[in-house]
Amino acid sequence: MVQFSTVRLDASFAALSDPTRRGILEQLGSGDASITELAEKFHMTLTGMKKHVGVLERAGLVATEKVGRVRTCRLGLRGLEEEAAWIEARRQIWKARFEALDRVVEALKRKEKGDG
Repeated sequence: MVQFSTVRLDASFAALSDPTRRGILEQLGSGDASITELAEKFHMTLTGMKKHVGVLERAGLVATEKVGRVRTCRLGLRGLEEEAAWIEARRQIWKARFEALDRVVEALKRKEKGDG
């Protein structure tokens, strides 16, 4: 079975749990942006945006660079492959359970039809 980094998954899913942070990632998918531009786009204070970007940065989903007084944000170098693999493994478990349930239901239907 594939081993997953609990710390990394926790950080990623915590970062992705907030709609503003997901929106920031969507925005940065179109191109780099400064903290100020992101704050304006999401109608929030610079302090609030810095906190959101910090969470994304700690998770490795965003990278920032300060040039002069401007801090520019871009998507981080790592993707979400490990997170996607974790989700896929859980999806396969649920799929197998639902398929087993379907077989039980079909067997019960056949039995009921034979009895009735």
